Amino acid sequence: MDIRDLDRRAGAVLGEVVMQVRPEHLWFPTPCPDWTVRGLMRHLVSQNEGLAAAALNGSASVHVWTGGRLGDNPAGAYRRSNVRVADAFADGGALDRLVEVREFGSFPRRIALTFHQLDCIVHAWDLARAIDVPYNPPPDMVELALTLARRIPDTDANRGTGYAFERSVKVSGTAPDLDQLLGLLGRNPEWVSPLD
Repeated sequence: MDIRDLDRRAGAVLGEVVMQVRPEHLWFPTPCPDWTVRGLMRHLVSQNEGLAAAALNGSASVHVWTGGRLGDNPAGAYRRSNVRVADAFADGGALDRLVEVREFGSFPRRIALTFHQLDCIVHAWDLARAIDVPYNPPPDMVELALTLARRIPDTDANRGTGYAFERSVKVSGTAPDLDQLLGLLGRNPEWVSPLD
């Protein structure tokens, strides 16, 4: 399996949800307590731009990782940033080269893409739930993301306010893989917008 292909597919899955965001959705709340739909979209663009820059240069400044701009076309901004990620990782022979991923440290580029794939699958759910559209990601993507999520420590020292993930949420062991993934990353699979 080429992680670049899987990541491109995950970016496209997220892109399908992004394309359904309408201007009136931008101020809707999301399952991510600190973000509206607009804030989440800005995060997605920022992360893509940061990852692309880090893949090309070995690292990127905090400003690049957080400075994404949506302009008057958030979906277009997402598309462009997603293409930058694919282009930055196009040289397959360099997947073992180290890349610095924000505050998380340095990883081989293939591992960085695995993190990105997880982000795409989970944030697509966040966005779909916020704007109330169906979301059924491919099972192989959910399975890979779940495998990675199970490896992320769940302690007060690395989860909660100020960290990338909230503490995990209890989900039944017989729940679908997507629900288990969401719970591991601090999301309640039953989240409903307060606007409903």
